[in-house]
Amino acid sequence: MAVELNHTIIHASDRKRSAEFLADILGLQVQPEFGPFLPVATANGVTLDFAQDSGEITPQHYAFLVSEDEFTRSFGRIKELGLDHWADPHRTRPNEINTNDGGRGVYFEDPDGHYMELLTRPYGSGS
Repeated sequence: MAVELNHTIIHASDRKRSAEFLADILGLQVQPEFGPFLPVATANGVTLDFAQDSGEITPQHYAFLVSEDEFTRSFGRIKELGLDHWADPHRTRPNEINTNDGGRGVYFEDPDGHYMELLTRPYGSGS
């Protein structure tokens, strides 16, 4: 069996708000509660399991490979919501997208400061 990522846990100060936020941006659905988790499933079967956390949230980075059409829709939602966004992970190019490897990419934060990335071409795939 090939090794595959199955799920990851995302700590959130309000798991429902965070799960719905990401699902809305990506055009996905929040799944039924599973134990202490509120999952959002991606097309390749990986779930992002949002967990309620009353402590300080340590921001993490989550990158999503999307189609050009999905990027257009998701980026439109980012702009519609008035979210800060950047073309680079160092946040030196605000209100821009990048065109790395001949695709498009953008970074934005979720409600707890997790750093989300959308990209249409995998890194190193060339143009």
